[in-house]
Amino acid sequence: MHMNDCFRYLHVGLPDDILQKKFYGDLEGAVRLIDRRLAWDDIPETMRCCLMAQREMILRRTEDYPYTKEEALAVVREHIPDFSEEEFEECVDAGRIGWIYLNGERRFFNRFFQSMCKAEPAFGARAGVRLPGVESAGKGSAEEGRLDRCARLMRERGKLSNRIRIRAGVRMKDEVFKPGMFVRVHLPIPAACEQQSEIVIEKIFPAGGKPAPEDAPQRTICWEMSLEENQEFYVEYSYVHTARYHDVEQMQKEGLSLTCVRPDFFTGEETPHILFTPYLRELVKELTRGAAEPLEKARRFYDFITLQMKYTFMPAYFGLEQIAEACARNFTGDCGVFALLFLTLCRCAGIPACWQSGLTAEPDFCGAHDWVRFYVEPYGWLYADPSYGTAAVRAKNEERRRFYFGNLDAYRMAANNAFQAPFTIDKEHWRADPYDNQLGEMEVADRGLRYGEFERNKEVLLCEELE
Repeated sequence: MHMNDCFRYLHVGLPDDILQKKFYGDLEGAVRLIDRRLAWDDIPETMRCCLMAQREMILRRTEDYPYTKEEALAVVREHIPDFSEEEFEECVDAGRIGWIYLNGERRFFNRFFQSMCKAEPAFGARAGVRLPGVESAGKGSAEEGRLDRCARLMRERGKLSNRIRIRAGVRMKDEVFKPGMFVRVHLPIPAACEQQSEIVIEKIFPAGGKPAPEDAPQRTICWEMSLEENQEFYVEYSYVHTARYHDVEQMQKEGLSLTCVRPDFFTGEETPHILFTPYLRELVKELTRGAAEPLEKARRFYDFITLQMKYTFMPAYFGLEQIAEACARNFTGDCGVFALLFLTLCRCAGIPACWQSGLTAEPDFCGAHDWVRFYVEPYGWLYADPSYGTAAVRAKNEERRRFYFGNLDAYRMAANNAFQAPFTIDKEHWRADPYDNQLGEMEVADRGLRYGEFERNKEVLLCEELE
């Protein structure tokens, strides 16, 4: 079994003594106890896999939580000098500032300040910080934001297409590089899907990168070589992205036949995160009470997430557990967390749903992003982007929120059509993200590189609207 497949057994859970050490923050003690159990000859293979994944998760646990309370307060006070300790603790109690225990002491999330600036307009205004990003910035002409203009044109024309060209690259940090070392590099590239056509790999550097087939579930270009000098690996690609408009509200007015035969694909559980837990089963029952049609059920799931949950930056997915259920418990998440919850609720209700991810690709912004496709007969595949829906709530734009149930905009690059899929040329070691790939992966002969060990960049070179 490949080491990254061990994550499929996270739901087995840790023994109590190891779990207590993990959450108290005695990470050395937790790893020591894991190693003792891994040395047993008769340990069940499912438990062995869980422990191997948990061991690596624990080793990385502190990376996202570097700040003491004093250091976290200092981060805020750089922008808000009168931010009080009482305010800070109130934010912690309200779940707005994430933390863990490290040897019994609280350590705080490294991106808590940026997260609050993005998700809380009043806080961002007080701090004088506005983060780049399409969902909340609403850039475009003076008359209307770009996303609102896109939605309007899709309603008027039935679709909108953009020709997009992107340059994406990765480079190992100099302090990690050693002359003569072997490297394996993966960069995501556009995959074949309903929205994308005319996919062209324009440039590959260095030569020798191997593109995966267009239908690869997580499509990448891969290099395998030894380096005498450190260098960037990059690819430029172009494609046409077409967003078709689905009038979901009209569909609901028409109603659906209850005798439709629903497809049986993309309806099952996928460990460890897409699980129909007792809580999620009860939540589906509660949210769909009185709703017979799949489209109405899916809309209720979307409304539940977008109207009741708050966006927040998340720690690295490598260290997350029970992502969908944790989102439903904590009422916070980012684009991928919201997408996984929506997908899981749909599948639990018998509505086929699958993952899609890659990049947002506007003329002046390029960012990693995740969303969902879901299937409703007789209309076929529709789309949902709960993250953009929650951003529309922040912007007090109900029309835009409704648009992102059933539709996506035309500023996307879809590289992944499945969650937790292997690459065509697989990584030998731990992935930086074992579930998704939006920004690239690097590994050397004896280990996979963590995100802090290599630099990633992406840029939209062309975004041209087509008639």
